[in-house]
Amino acid sequence: MPQQFIELGEGYGDVYELLEIIKTNQERFHQAFLLTSTKEDKKVISLAVALKPVGESKFMPIYICREGIPYNEEQPTQRQKMFEAQIEQLGRKAVVVEIKHSSIFSESKLFYQYLIGILRLNNYIPALT
Repeated sequence: MPQQFIELGEGYGDVYELLEIIKTNQERFHQAFLLTSTKEDKKVISLAVALKPVGESKFMPIYICREGIPYNEEQPTQRQKMFEAQIEQLGRKAVVVEIKHSSIFSESKLFYQYLIGILRLNNYIPALT
């Protein structure tokens, strides 16, 4: 099953868009992710959600707000709290995954290929079939 990341952005408006995508696609919800990384001793988080394919399609979209949110395990930001609350309304929890920061990759396409590999390896998304 082919998966592809669809990047929304880093701001509050983008997180609200991600929340609306989750709300309007509840029946397609597959998994939510809190992707943590570190750059120059600063921890940041990416919020992502994978949706099941629609109809006969084999395509799995993964919407992401990449690395725009500071991360502190003891004090989550308002954006992280809103994301986790939306997921909890579905009776689920977001999976926390520690990853490499996207800045070490020469282009975002390589970063997203790396992420898909990590998520497949941990069985969070299906293998390519």
